[in-house]
Amino acid sequence: DTIDVFLAYTDNLLRIIFWDDEVDCIEEVDPVTGATLANFDSYKIYPANLFMTTKEATQRAIHEIEDDLHKQVEWFEKEGRMLEAKRLNERVTYDMEMIRELGHCSGIENYSRYFDGRPAGSRPYCLLDFFPEDFLIIIDESHVSVPQIRAMYGGDRARKINLVEYGFRLPAAMDNRPLKFDEFEAMAKQVIYVSATPADYELMRSEGIVVDQVIRP
Repeated sequence: DTIDVFLAYTDNLLRIIFWDDEVDCIEEVDPVTGATLANFDSYKIYPANLFMTTKEATQRAIHEIEDDLHKQVEWFEKEGRMLEAKRLNERVTYDMEMIRELGHCSGIENYSRYFDGRPAGSRPYCLLDFFPEDFLIIIDESHVSVPQIRAMYGGDRARKINLVEYGFRLPAAMDNRPLKFDEFEAMAKQVIYVSATPADYELMRSEGIVVDQVIRP
């Protein structure tokens, strides 16, 4: 038997050939020509979807989501906002049906706090969590990049507030967000700011340790 696996993160396919119930060989194959490009004794296949979790964690998350849905719908109804209550109930109920049947839904990242097991208001996990303690960040064009990092949380929050306010999302969607600037600062312990025109923030953070590059004609 032969199974062709089309991976989400590469142009070539993975061909797994079985002999009875054992894997006989694993090949990387060009899907257009059918040519074998490489052979492997073992191969790691990574998930196509960012959010992977156990069945038990999924059931726990669904239970918590439905509890919060009930509370938010009840709040909308007490405020006389029946349209928002109906909209939110239909949206979240449909999402939960999709998660139960397929394991995912459109916009599943808005429920990330439940799947991660994080408390309300806590920062999300990010790539920086996976770096070693002494990692170094080099921020190029820091006079532009730093204000962008600072503004990310505010821009995301402004958009999410409307989604929550009008019943498109549960309040927990607010916790699927970029880092606040102070959270970023707390994680970025070693930083090199690279800029021809550094702002006051970079100069202050550098504490006078500045290296000039002078390029002469």
